[in-house]
Amino acid sequence: MELVQKKNRKRLQNQTPGWIVTFADLATLLLTFFILLLSFAEMDVEKYRAMANSMAVAFGSSNVLAEDIGGSPLTMIESDTVSLPEPTESQTREPEFIDERAEGAAPTQIPGGVIDLASRMIRELESEVASEALSVNYDQNQVVIRFSEEATFRSGDAAIKPEMIPIIERVVNVLSACTGDVLVSGYTDDRPISSDRYRSNWDLSAARAVSVVHELVMNRQVPAERVVAAGRAETNPLAPNDTPENRALNRRVEIAIRNPECSDEVPTGDLPVEIMP
Repeated sequence: MELVQKKNRKRLQNQTPGWIVTFADLATLLLTFFILLLSFAEMDVEKYRAMANSMAVAFGSSNVLAEDIGGSPLTMIESDTVSLPEPTESQTREPEFIDERAEGAAPTQIPGGVIDLASRMIRELESEVASEALSVNYDQNQVVIRFSEEATFRSGDAAIKPEMIPIIERVVNVLSACTGDVLVSGYTDDRPISSDRYRSNWDLSAARAVSVVHELVMNRQVPAERVVAAGRAETNPLAPNDTPENRALNRRVEIAIRNPECSDEVPTGDLPVEIMP
């Protein structure tokens, strides 16, 4: 009996180990799995969902994680199928291209109050505009009366020339019938000033603006709360400060009336005024 047991034990030792069977089964399963993946290289979504559901049931999970299957990365596929909304009629139609460009440049819309005030100023100051002592300009938001330094002030001085006082009074007469904030700005050229009275161009430009404001509100036809004075010095030049003519152009005082509305409207007609850029 003992001899038979020894022979059986010797025969088992000469046989293949038992773990190799498990390894072979695992290799076969892996081969089958990769063949299955290869068969899905041209992936059909519905078939993939069915396969994913089967694998989810087998692994006891509602989600399957896979990467780089069928040439594109896949993330957490839900076990339940997802129904997508049907495309609407607007989505199925061919796209329509609408050319919104106008035939030409759209004209700038200027408010009636701006046109009205500019027209009144032109009629009131026609001779001064013709002599280039001042100009009247406007844009979408404001009317600007621009006084040249030569006609309004002496060099390096902030006192208004006597002959300009009646002209400013006529400006006040027009403004008294119109609403809108009034900003008076003084400007100089870029040359530093040498004066015991004014420390810099800022002082001189501010003093000139205040002189004009004083004339605007002196007779109380224009309420003082509507008016603001500002010294701008050499900022915002109209032309480069490279010639005497350009420097003279930059030395100026401007009265800007913003968002004006005038009473007793009159026909405007054609305005010989410059459109501000």
